[in-house]
Amino acid sequence: MKTYRLYYPNDLSIENEPIALALGFFDGLHLGHQQVIDTMIEIAEEKGLKKAVMTFDPHPSVVLNPKMRRTTYITPLKEKEEMLKEKGIDYLFVVNFSSDFAALSHDTFVKEYLISNNVKEVIAGFDFSYGQYGKGSITTLKTYDEFNTTKVLPINENEEKISTTKIRELLLSDKLEEANKILGRPYQINGVVVQGEKRGRTIGFRTANIEPSGPFLLPSLGVYAVTMTIGADDTIYRGVASIGKKPTFHEDYKVTIEVHLIDFDRTIYGEEVSVYLHNYLRGEKKFDGLDDLIEAMTIDKENAIQLLEKFE
Repeated sequence: MKTYRLYYPNDLSIENEPIALALGFFDGLHLGHQQVIDTMIEIAEEKGLKKAVMTFDPHPSVVLNPKMRRTTYITPLKEKEEMLKEKGIDYLFVVNFSSDFAALSHDTFVKEYLISNNVKEVIAGFDFSYGQYGKGSITTLKTYDEFNTTKVLPINENEEKISTTKIRELLLSDKLEEANKILGRPYQINGVVVQGEKRGRTIGFRTANIEPSGPFLLPSLGVYAVTMTIGADDTIYRGVASIGKKPTFHEDYKVTIEVHLIDFDRTIYGEEVSVYLHNYLRGEKKFDGLDDLIEAMTIDKENAIQLLEKFE
């Protein structure tokens, strides 16, 4: 997959073959996003076009709504890029969403970012908007003769539209399993194993401290049943993750991710890992002492083993 980073003004001359293009921010690449992208792939293969996706960076709220700006993501750009590569996308266009870009008329956006890139088919969700004040829509895209436009209708779950906003709400309110269902996969956080306080090994629960490798949205503080992969090895390890501030030991501390892997005793500092969150076990709690903490961690481990039986 070839990735192009586009800025305003768009003076990058790309002599690519005719393409079908899926348009959207696509944070999370959830089931709704997958329907848009799969529709694009189907059209591209039917018409002999290259498969392309156009996304934006940073999130438009950084420019358009600073009070509600979104600076953490379900799939940061690097992860989004990898997932699209795995789907066999030929071209990824990453448009820098700046103040100047946000001020473009919808017609200028179409001419300079779509038509100039040899787009012959445009596929987007029913609510996609673009151009200054969001005046561009699926309806305006359909007025251009240079390409065909396909509108993809929303997917609903329990009569509510699947959306990135909904998934974020679920992740932040102890509803991991519901979030995973509409994501279409377990929520994933990638990172690097770094040195920690090394307290876990003294109480029989050695942990790997994970430093996220990008601006991932961290779910609600608590304990989770997880699996983890290490580096390029596709071996799946089961474990328990604590995402929190260690209130038993600190009055005020940064949020950390610690993973205790079951039946695992290797030193893996510096390794790149992927942590997959399968089940929410309990909220973060301040314990009166080590004995209470160890008892709770033992129960957490037993619960995780039962929930993750299929990964044995």
